[in-house]
Amino acid sequence: MAGTNESTENVFISQSVVKSELDAGYITKLVIAVLLPLFSVYVNCIMLYALMSKSVLKESPRYILFAHMLFNDSVHLILTSLFYALAVAFLKLAKAVCSLILFLSTTTFLNAPLNLAVMSLERYVAIRFPLRHAEIATLKRTYIAICFVWLFGSLNILTDIIFAAVMDPNFFYMQMYCSREQIFIKPWQLDLYNGCNVFYFVSVTAIIIFTYISIMITARSMSSNKDSAKKAHRTVLLHFIQLGLCLTSFVYGSIERALYLMAGSDTALFKHLRYLNFLIVLVLPRCLSPLIYGLRDDAVRLLFKYYFCYRSTKAGH
Repeated sequence: MAGTNESTENVFISQSVVKSELDAGYITKLVIAVLLPLFSVYVNCIMLYALMSKSVLKESPRYILFAHMLFNDSVHLILTSLFYALAVAFLKLAKAVCSLILFLSTTTFLNAPLNLAVMSLERYVAIRFPLRHAEIATLKRTYIAICFVWLFGSLNILTDIIFAAVMDPNFFYMQMYCSREQIFIKPWQLDLYNGCNVFYFVSVTAIIIFTYISIMITARSMSSNKDSAKKAHRTVLLHFIQLGLCLTSFVYGSIERALYLMAGSDTALFKHLRYLNFLIVLVLPRCLSPLIYGLRDDAVRLLFKYYFCYRSTKAGH
């Protein structure tokens, strides 16, 4: 069971942890756990609206991929709040409904690093082949790349759902607590799941390192347009940092076991520590990643300030 705790893309909190009295502190924790992701979704939606408000940005592969990242992370954060609420309320769902939620949660979890790889490759093409960038990174190819991101991100969970439905014809009609563990029928499914995750993240890491080194070499050899190369260099470095934020989800289970050993017999302390682990390791990185990337971009930052500050102030009056 320790292995399955590391499959945290569905962000499902064990029922044994959330059992406690509905006191003020407990309700405060619940509010924070739900409102923090939702506020991040609100910020992401403002940035999405800002991107869609300018036709120049809507037609740029770089900003299309960034918009996809905002949308993907927003969906994942909404599902994070949903899973937490379901766990707190001890609600059972029909497996058909749960399968749909798990499909979206798992897919958006894996989409994040895959999208970062595509964004890094786009910056690599822009710097290494500046004259052919418009020809190579077309809008059509950008949308095709996004389709492949969703395809690869959904393959594993889709296979598990289909396999479960084939093995048990009544699978979709049963009630269950919604967690990824309920989809696993055979031991090899967990091994395949972990293997796919490792393969995806190792592949994405290799791509980002390759593009980072290539852009760095290009930046040193270029006699002109060095500013553009340096910006691309910093952008790919930021992608590497974002990948690190994505990877924090994989150490959630290990940190949880360490906290359990540290807390010992103090159940109340372990509950507090696990809650902090959930917020800091699972929720916060997803909230920060799009914000850091978006606000460092001059075009996005100016539009975001306008829509977030000026429009909010205007609406208040």
